[in-house]
Amino acid sequence: MGLLANKSIVVTGAGGGIGRAHALLMASEGARVIVNDINTQAANSVTTEILAAGGDARANIDNIASRSGAEALIDHCIEAFGAIDVIVNNAGNLRDRSFLKMTDEEFDAVWQVHVKGTFWCSQAAALAMKAAGRGGAIINTSSGSHFGNFGQTNYAAAKGAIASMTYTWAIELAGLGIRVNGICPVAMTQMTAGLMADQNGQSPQALWQAERNAPLAAYLASDEAINVSGQIFGVGGERLSHMVQPHYGKTLTMKNGWTVAAVREQFQQVMPQQFGNFGILGNPYPFHGGVYPPAKAD
Repeated sequence: MGLLANKSIVVTGAGGGIGRAHALLMASEGARVIVNDINTQAANSVTTEILAAGGDARANIDNIASRSGAEALIDHCIEAFGAIDVIVNNAGNLRDRSFLKMTDEEFDAVWQVHVKGTFWCSQAAALAMKAAGRGGAIINTSSGSHFGNFGQTNYAAAKGAIASMTYTWAIELAGLGIRVNGICPVAMTQMTAGLMADQNGQSPQALWQAERNAPLAAYLASDEAINVSGQIFGVGGERLSHMVQPHYGKTLTMKNGWTVAAVREQFQQVMPQQFGNFGILGNPYPFHGGVYPPAKAD
């Protein structure tokens, strides 16, 4: 028996890339899998792969970018397998554009799928888990892009929101036996084609295979991870890293509260020394010399 034997699992956006890898590996570990994707052909193809390998899966094409679609997806899992034990919120999209050029439509398109889709699917799944009374797991998909990444205001905001929801749900759902964690995967997929570069002599296709993200997701879905909740991990390539929860760093105190004069006296002496690596690439803080408007021609 596999690590996920008798688990009923929904994977959104499972028709390709990272979601497909999750679905295939979880099925190989004994899970019953709902393969959700708005691309009918892709959902059917992955389902066929699982069935051909001796696993158990159903294709689903409900659109999780609406509450009705998300609820229909969870209902499908319960109807097909009798329960839902794990929801893997993987579905996503990109509408990259620099901040000053980004449109409302581009922002909303990403927010709708990533944030609202994750919220709707997780809420419907958690309510079903609560009714069943046997706990479960929610696995969200965040990204290192929420550290800051050029051209991704919409995506970075969405992934930051998902990280914050992960922390909050872990607190709220613990009493129901529901664990909530997240992964920040990296892979060479249709979404990231052209963005990945060679590293340490390995081609992006070899290093950043989607399949390299799936083992941790499968582990977090298992009962062995019973002591893991409210955590986010970076995966992909050859790494597995713990993403430290945001927390207060250097803190100054002032009896009776701060004044402008006191801030002016102490801020520059202490705070700039604390400004560490910046953005998803972890480059050194670039603004110690100041941020100024471009020089104007005479």
